[in-house]
Amino acid sequence: MLDLRNVDRARLGNDGLDFASELNAHAAKLEAARDAVQARFASGTDAYLGWMALPQGDVLPEVLRIAERAQGRFDDVVVLGIGGSSLGGLTLVTALQHPYFNLLGRRSAARVHFVDNVDGDVITGLLEVLDPRRTLVNVISKSGTTTETMAAYLSCKAWLSGALGADYKDHIVATTDPEKGILRPLAQREGYETLPVPPTVGGRFSVFSAVGLLPAALGGIDVRALLNGAKRAHDVFAAPASDNDVLKLALVNHLFAERGRNINVFMPYSTRLRFLSDWFAQLWAESLGKHRRGDGERVGTTPVKAVGTTDQHSQVQLYREGPKDKIVTLVKVEQADRAATIPNAEPNEPEMSYLGHKPYQTLMNAELVATAHALAEAGQPNVTLTLPRVDAENLGFLMQLLMLQTAVNGELLNINAFDQPGVELGKVLTYALMGRPGFDERREELQKAGVEI
Repeated sequence: MLDLRNVDRARLGNDGLDFASELNAHAAKLEAARDAVQARFASGTDAYLGWMALPQGDVLPEVLRIAERAQGRFDDVVVLGIGGSSLGGLTLVTALQHPYFNLLGRRSAARVHFVDNVDGDVITGLLEVLDPRRTLVNVISKSGTTTETMAAYLSCKAWLSGALGADYKDHIVATTDPEKGILRPLAQREGYETLPVPPTVGGRFSVFSAVGLLPAALGGIDVRALLNGAKRAHDVFAAPASDNDVLKLALVNHLFAERGRNINVFMPYSTRLRFLSDWFAQLWAESLGKHRRGDGERVGTTPVKAVGTTDQHSQVQLYREGPKDKIVTLVKVEQADRAATIPNAEPNEPEMSYLGHKPYQTLMNAELVATAHALAEAGQPNVTLTLPRVDAENLGFLMQLLMLQTAVNGELLNINAFDQPGVELGKVLTYALMGRPGFDERREELQKAGVEI
């Protein structure tokens, strides 16, 4: 699963770690960080750690009921969300559906479209090509006040009600807080189906709640296998530090951050996993970019998303020969779904024919190994996470492992990895600029400061 050879001094010289010694020296601290996270979760009183219970699948029967009701009734699903309300589901659907699922003439499940920005051209353009009679809209917002999501909801409601009259309500599912916020009572008043976002689960940790599971299930993905994989990550998490990939990965990132490696590049070698990089970037940035408890020091490393092999030709030059301020996480897939081989269509061209009859996945993995070695030769640390294949169980395992690792890194930094105070001011100022009731004073402050749209 986890290859750490390219962080070690044997490969990197003075740029590397004596990882065996470091792991032994930090084992007690790592296990204490793990135990602190588990104890907070076990207490049942923590306001942030509900995501650790999601692999148990409490919401799964409700998700499957709605998905079964939708099967055959809807050709398309439009998911309205932003940030964690979109990226998790987007990652699952793009990784686990047929790579060109939406172009298939005959499909076993719905096409899933994600609207995750306030781009009027994209929103209206999508509605121009869909049939409202055959479209289900899943609006996702814990509070119901997320500006971007609610703007898209207003467009979709008007579109559906204009075409369907009173029947439009059967075409909307609201995923929101079970009790609080404005979307829950609105959904009850309108008669929408609803699913809960647990109050103790933040958006970037919500992929295995109804937030991610419903779009995945509607798209025909095996959501039970996803949750089984996530459960396996907890088995790894419980092991001693010497045999615990979660703690080892957390330690590597922590130690290199202390050495000034303040950029974390996440680079899966799989087009199907391209949005895993986006999901990870939010998870890492929003969780770990904080003021440290006690001294208020600013901490955190900057995530950079990349995809191999594409970004070998756009970024790796910098990573190899640029500043020594990065650590690179590569994701390798051992086996492709399709045994695609490269035809020997030019047998008389030695500069091409050497590729003939070799599997594409062999070439992909050769590129990964070459990049990892080239980085190591230049003293640039990198780790490789290996998946046997891209399927629901392995992806569920990897995503839960990355969330657990992030939680441990938060403990090592002495921060709260689960809140996002730096995001809130931008939301408030947007409300004021757009004239939301209750934000008049803020709007006046902005006007006096010369801030305008």
